[in-house]
Amino acid sequence: MIPGPFGYHRPATLADAVQLLATLGDEARPLAGGHSLIPMMKLRLATPDHLVDLHGIDALKGIRRDGDRIVIGAMTTQHDLLASEDIKTSLPILHETALLIADPQVRYRGTIGGNVANGDPGNDMPALMLTLGASYRLEGPAGGRDVAAQAFYQGAYFTALEPGEILTSIAIPLPPAGHGYAYEKLKRKVGDYATAAAAVVLTIAGGKVSSCSIGLTNLHETPLLATDAANAVIGTSLDPAALKNAAAAAAAIMSPAADARGPVEYRKHVGGIMVTRALTRAAARAA
Repeated sequence: MIPGPFGYHRPATLADAVQLLATLGDEARPLAGGHSLIPMMKLRLATPDHLVDLHGIDALKGIRRDGDRIVIGAMTTQHDLLASEDIKTSLPILHETALLIADPQVRYRGTIGGNVANGDPGNDMPALMLTLGASYRLEGPAGGRDVAAQAFYQGAYFTALEPGEILTSIAIPLPPAGHGYAYEKLKRKVGDYATAAAAVVLTIAGGKVSSCSIGLTNLHETPLLATDAANAVIGTSLDPAALKNAAAAAAAIMSPAADARGPVEYRKHVGGIMVTRALTRAAARAA
């Protein structure tokens, strides 16, 4: 349970961090909150020769408005999200989701950038970013580029990040005024990954759903955007038949692993329940 030897680097600027990762090559890993990387190193499942600690880079921290978007620095912690009035008033589903991540000790250290960049299908934020239509800013030796969250996840722990690139910020379009939202998460105990979770953002006009987006957590090797499930409720009053159709459409794209959280069919079943609950609660919140 002791990591192997490694070199430690703490750059003060983003340019320095990119330069270090480019110079040190494949055997260097960026260090954000460390909740995934450090346990892997202790088990010797990850043995990087170098760690590039990003905590000294102030440019990677903070929350700001940019026109009709909220931009969040990658090294912003879950605790910072919970303390932000901008997040609470403009992106309340992000506040709700951060509150369901692990426990206070983890939230004080864990970063939103680490959560979305790791490619872990059990992390809560990636599916939420798909639901919100977020995009990620990536910086590397070849310069910067923006990648939509929906195009970022390629497989379990595989993402669009190229060698030497760092995810530096997340841009989230502001949802419309009066939208409804909910993040429903089933887990075995406090601090655990989701057995199944669903994020919903919707609007209602004239008593019927006028727009809807649904994201699914830990029900596939990547986060999922359940487009057919969302389309199944648009134009409806979220009557029982519409909710049943949405849950079935969501279950049709689920492919969870059988593990200690339950067999495949059970996890798909509760995944559908999370979708139904999230839709119902989001509708109740919609103005």
